[in-house]
Amino acid sequence: MTRIFTLIALVAATPAMAAGDVFFSLANTDFVVTIAFLLFVGVLFYYKVPGLLGGLLDKRAEGIQAELDEARALREEAQTLLASFERKQLEVQEQADRIVAAAKQGAADAAEQAKADLVKSIERRVQAAADQIGSAEAAAVRQVRDEAIRIAVASASEVIAKDMKDDRANALIDEAIETVKTKLH
Repeated sequence: MTRIFTLIALVAATPAMAAGDVFFSLANTDFVVTIAFLLFVGVLFYYKVPGLLGGLLDKRAEGIQAELDEARALREEAQTLLASFERKQLEVQEQADRIVAAAKQGAADAAEQAKADLVKSIERRVQAAADQIGSAEAAAVRQVRDEAIRIAVASASEVIAKDMKDDRANALIDEAIETVKTKLH
């Protein structure tokens, strides 16, 4: 019903109606255009074009709404994934911090162990050097003693050789041979 009133209002508002001449004549172009327009609008209504246009617009609106709903769902899914990745990043960061702390502690422990090993190594080297020094001292003392004995024997030999006569030398040799025999048997 409102459509009919709308059509009448459109026809009544035309400039041809305001002119005041004989409007309902086929010679009047405004009348012919009005009739053609009304026939065109009638054909559109007969074939239900406004309904089809409304249906197409409704389908388009439904498609847009579906796309918006899908976009919202994708956005929510993306936000969920983002939150999940942020939690995972925090977990990985915490794990990395724990690994770094453990590595620092391990490095500190290794440094302490290396210091202790170095102290032990230095102590062993000092002990080895002391042993070598003691050994060298003992060898030097033996060498000095041996040299002193050799010099004493040489001196004694010279003194004895000067004072010794042949018969006395033979008696000492015989006595030494007898001493060796008794000690070896």
